[in-house]
Amino acid sequence: MINFKRADHIHICVTPERLEEARLFYTDIIGLEPTKRPDVFSSAGYWFRIADIELHIGVEESHPRSIRHTAFEVSDALAARKYLESHGLEIMEEPLITGRKRFAFIDPFGNRMELLQLL
Repeated sequence: MINFKRADHIHICVTPERLEEARLFYTDIIGLEPTKRPDVFSSAGYWFRIADIELHIGVEESHPRSIRHTAFEVSDALAARKYLESHGLEIMEEPLITGRKRFAFIDPFGNRMELLQLL
């Protein structure tokens, strides 16, 4: 049996030519705090603090969309949705789950991100 303690980080990808755009999106629009990325990697990328875990952005060629996603709990899903809509992001409805208010959005690089509020 594995005794999990917590999530440590989430890794998403963008195409190499959009890496700087991704850095700006995740700092300026989403509001994440950049953190130090070790210099041991051969490819480019950025790391960010998000609550008590990290979001890592790496580079790879584009892939078609899938149901893969990352989910983050937020304190006010409606306010988050309105904020993202005001920045022109694509919003996706999620199936209703009792006790949760949730939706997903597609970041400008094709990554699906779910935001949920526990009720």
